[in-house]
Amino acid sequence: MAHAPLPHPQLDARAADRAAGVLLGAAVGDALGVPYEFKAPLREDQQPRMIGGGLGPYQPGEYSDDTQMQVCIAQVAATGADLRDPEALDAIAAGFQGWLSEGASDVGNQTSLILSVAARAPGPAGTAMREAAREYTAGHVRSAGNGSLMRTGIVALAHLGDPAAMAEAAVAVSALTHPDPDCADACVLWCSGIRTAVLHGTFDGVRDGLALLPPERRETWAKRLDEAEAHPPHHFGNNGWVVHALQAAWSAVTRTAVPDPNPAEGGFPARHLQSALEAAVRAGTDTDTVAAIAGALLGARWGCSGIPLEWQQAVNGWPGLTGADLVRLALLTARGGNDDHTGWPSAPRLPTGGQEGFAVPHPHDDGVVLGNLSLAQGTEPVDVDAVVSLCRVGTDPLLPGTRVEQVRVWLVDSDGANANLHYVVDQAARQVLRLRQEGKRVLLHCFAGQSRTPAVAAVYSHLAKGTDAESALRDLRRALTGGWHLHAHPELRSAVDDLTTPAAADRHPGR
Repeated sequence: MAHAPLPHPQLDARAADRAAGVLLGAAVGDALGVPYEFKAPLREDQQPRMIGGGLGPYQPGEYSDDTQMQVCIAQVAATGADLRDPEALDAIAAGFQGWLSEGASDVGNQTSLILSVAARAPGPAGTAMREAAREYTAGHVRSAGNGSLMRTGIVALAHLGDPAAMAEAAVAVSALTHPDPDCADACVLWCSGIRTAVLHGTFDGVRDGLALLPPERRETWAKRLDEAEAHPPHHFGNNGWVVHALQAAWSAVTRTAVPDPNPAEGGFPARHLQSALEAAVRAGTDTDTVAAIAGALLGARWGCSGIPLEWQQAVNGWPGLTGADLVRLALLTARGGNDDHTGWPSAPRLPTGGQEGFAVPHPHDDGVVLGNLSLAQGTEPVDVDAVVSLCRVGTDPLLPGTRVEQVRVWLVDSDGANANLHYVVDQAARQVLRLRQEGKRVLLHCFAGQSRTPAVAAVYSHLAKGTDAESALRDLRRALTGGWHLHAHPELRSAVDDLTTPAAADRHPGR
């Protein structure tokens, strides 16, 4: 049965940021949990880190099968496909088969058996996989594992405009390997949570999703959510079971306090994402899966910009993807397979508006070069070891012919467009500080080099040298003779002031 064309709501800058965080959030949660899977639970005073190892063993920052299988779905969803259609389900099933045969780093027992049986069956891949999954479920009491919930976030992005269609797609994609009703319900609830988080920036969608379940199952799941909110994540120790996996993730999300905004003291609400993911990992047992499940919802709520840049830099995995690749797949999915009018996020290079490239030394540190997108995408050599990009960039490497570390920062040059403005500016400045402390020369740039660049450069001056905001901005304005637009962005200018109090520098003294 053919479906009507999918409705794809227009996403403003904040909603696009949140959509970009779904797949990336799942991946960083996955990679954070990898080293601790089936090991002794971490104590409250132990901080999880992306150190690799685990069952793979994995490289630091490498995600596992949780995200690998979600990438298989995303590669189909990013074309704009309706994930309810048989052709889309066949393509997803074929992707799963390809992933398994190419050497999946890890795979659950149920998923492995179903994929193996389906590979020997005739007919379309999706049909064969659903039938193998149905037969497995009929013959096994314990068939409600967490293997479909861990990969479901991207399904919500494919159906942002229609919650009923989203629920149908969640059930259909789950049924490829996990048709048990508990698995189907869990995927519907979590997709509902992700959809609402992307569109409205709240966690309300998980409970709202109860209305999308069969009526006879709603009360059971309402009680399960109540239980999750009443107990810490480690209470749900059997988290290989989909119910406990969802409860552990929901507990980590809802029981972790959102910090009050206090930039000078390091109080950023977006830090809830990091703290909640750490709580999910501390739940123990299937740590990567619980954190991947939580990460998809947290990324949908706090956005790509709410994910620590250190984690964004580190995350990687099959089939050779980086954090930027995961953002691209998520955005294409949310936009029905389409780039924007500039070709982003798929274009190798973005238009620069005919600007000339420029390179100006930072007035307080000549190891930091201030520039614009034209310089970063240009062919002229620039003597740097790293690039911190404060604007959208293409998929091609910057400074072609030069091996540089690249840090991509989600920062929009428009008042009202950044939900996590203080956090992002602080993170960007601290990345510059980190790179300089490693002895690297850094190119710091945005599109024109006239607002975002001096804002972050001023906060860097404060962190590294103790320079006050007024002095830093005065010296930067003298250096950037080609133009100055920071005065046109009062929110950004105010963020610089808020981040450059003495208390802010004391949090990470660089002088």
